[in-house]
Amino acid sequence: MLVYLSTQGHAYTLVLMVTSTAIGGTLQYGYNLFSVLYSFLQFIQNFVNETFLERWGIQLGVYELTLIWTFIVSSFSLGGFIGALIAGPMSVRFGRKKTMLLNNVFLLSSSLLALLSRTAKSFEMIIISRFLVGINAGISMNVQPMYFGESAPKHLRGAVSLSSAVFTSFGLVLGQVVSLKELLGSEPCWQYLLASNAIPGFIQLLTLPWFPESPRYLLIDCGDKEACLMALQRLRGCEVQREELDEILQEQNETKGERAKQPWELFTDRRVRWQLITVAVLSSAMQLCGNDSIYFYASYVFQEAGISAGQIQYMAIGTGMCEFTACILCNLLIERLGRRLMLMGGYVLMTGWAIVFTLALSLENMVSWMPYLSMTCIFTYILSFGMGPAGVTGILPTEIFNQTSRPAAYMTAGSLMWLNLFIIGMIFPFLVSGLGQYCFVPFGAVCLLTALYIQMVLPETKGKTLSMITKEFYRLNYHGQVKMDIEGKQAQYQLGEIFHSTAL
Repeated sequence: MLVYLSTQGHAYTLVLMVTSTAIGGTLQYGYNLFSVLYSFLQFIQNFVNETFLERWGIQLGVYELTLIWTFIVSSFSLGGFIGALIAGPMSVRFGRKKTMLLNNVFLLSSSLLALLSRTAKSFEMIIISRFLVGINAGISMNVQPMYFGESAPKHLRGAVSLSSAVFTSFGLVLGQVVSLKELLGSEPCWQYLLASNAIPGFIQLLTLPWFPESPRYLLIDCGDKEACLMALQRLRGCEVQREELDEILQEQNETKGERAKQPWELFTDRRVRWQLITVAVLSSAMQLCGNDSIYFYASYVFQEAGISAGQIQYMAIGTGMCEFTACILCNLLIERLGRRLMLMGGYVLMTGWAIVFTLALSLENMVSWMPYLSMTCIFTYILSFGMGPAGVTGILPTEIFNQTSRPAAYMTAGSLMWLNLFIIGMIFPFLVSGLGQYCFVPFGAVCLLTALYIQMVLPETKGKTLSMITKEFYRLNYHGQVKMDIEGKQAQYQLGEIFHSTAL
């Protein structure tokens, strides 16, 4: 994105702002999702067992250890769900930038608890730590794309917003590398590994205060025209284009007198019915498509392909690198190919690879090279996810909702994403035991249905203003019953007067 923006003549301020925000933002989601935790599963289970022995003289069985481990894993998803619910009100009350800074309170508290858990001999501190870092990730996954989408120029909005996915996948790879046994993935160091996520948080605290707040938030929510103009000038590195300011002023005029909406208000607002359905479907599909599950299944496939146990950790880094590479490619292509094609293409490819993967698993005992085909399917499935759904899904609420509805839309999308992540984490082991080699058939079905939904419902949003996108959704929301009075709304917007009042 740095090269892309520089060739477009934009200031490095926007690039540095994106980097500073994402290092302490969505990078934490990828870093903490499972790459760090699952590298020392045995160490944590031994620690829990030793704690019970020392406290009560009880030796835990496999079932009890698995149950406690499930609580540790699930607390991250539960925290993310809570974080998604409070992200909207926080972003309205404190602004996008301040919310990201305040979010580090949860992160640093989590790191401190993880660091002291071994000394205190308390596995409960690990559960609380995972819950708090989940809240941090839940807030970041909602507020960061909103901040980026509102700060980027229209023709780069997709590429800038998609940086959230790039840093998420980078966090995944970073967590896999740090978790190597040669680094912090050893028995004496697991508490330091859990607490290592504090380092990106400190970097954000030191750098983000130097960058401006979202220009749209400053003008539309705060009514501060001068601050908005200054923020735009800093982020663009040049005089503000009249067309860009007109677009923000038009959105301000259209939402004049409206307060920030709550999620339940969106459910009853017919004007945003299909926008809300679209965000709900795509946010749910992002978790129900099986991408996270394929990471868990990868170790079995690698083992069946003859890779030694000591080498599997390095192969796992390869899966993370696949998603990271795909997200970078998506970042470069999204402003050329558009959101709709990238999303639909990703889900179509994932459908195809799910079918091939199922066939390979079914025939692995009959054909000698089938385990290698299964291994190939893992990489291509992850690549297909990274090329579309991983990044584009988070952009859409910024592009299809106005300023008053956007925080509530992100709350809804984030809540569904975390809820479905929790559900998949709970049911996937049962899918594997119940369906065996056919365990990815449900995921393939989800991908196919999502691709069909995108084809039938989602309009292209690349390079369009909010008014243009809203007009396309009106046809779905009202089915031709009510004619949208775009001209009437534009007639209320006095371009000359508002433009003069900004002293541009």
